Parts: sequence; C-alpha cells; structure tokens
Amino acid sequence: MNSVKLIGNVGREINVKEFEGGRAVTFSLATDENYINKNKEEVKSTSWHSVIAWGPLAQRCEEMLEKGKMVSVEGRLSYRQYVNKDNQQVRTVEIVAFKVEEITRNQPREADA
Repeated sequence: MNSVKLIGNVGREINVKEFEGGRAVTFSLATDENYINKNKEEVKSTSWHSVIAWGPLAQRCEEMLEKGKMVSVEGRLSYRQYVNKDNQQVRTVEIVAFKVEEITRNQPREADA
C-alpha cells in the first residue's frame, strides 16, 4: 500500500497550474522533528515535502491554504523523472494528495478529493 500522512506547515504560497483538463495546485510542506542525540542535546530538524492536488481538491486548497498554515495531508508518494532545461535528468518525489485538512485550535476544516 502506498500511503502517507503528514502534519506540517505550508512553506510558501501555493502555485496554481491550469490545464486543458482542469487545474492542479502545488505547495511545499515543512514537517519538524525534535529528538535528543547521544550527547543529550536537543536536535530540531525540518524536512520539506512537495505536495500536489488535482481537480476539486485543488480548488478547495486554493481557497483554504496560505503560507504558514498548519495542515494534515493524506495521499500517496509519486516518483517521477524528467529532463530539465539544462538537459539534465531530474528525479522528484512528491505527495499526490487526496485529503488536505486545515488544523486549527477549534475544529479542523477538511478538503477531500
């Protein structure tokens, strides 16, 4: 099963892409990890993830998301490769979202595919 769920903060303003068959939005998601290393020091690290949402979910994300907002993202990992403008092979990993939920103090706001 290819399934991932992450909770983090939207890292930048979302990017909207229009296609003949609809629209997609992409955004970065920052997740934090804190742990104590072998020297008993607290270590904080941030990982960045690329997220893409399609169709109606993209529309709802466009209305709901902004930089810094905390969200829960559920989806699947997608591995793809392409040749960039410098003719170099590029490999990417992104999360294809099927559910994005805003995390607020009161109550989550949900966007499902």
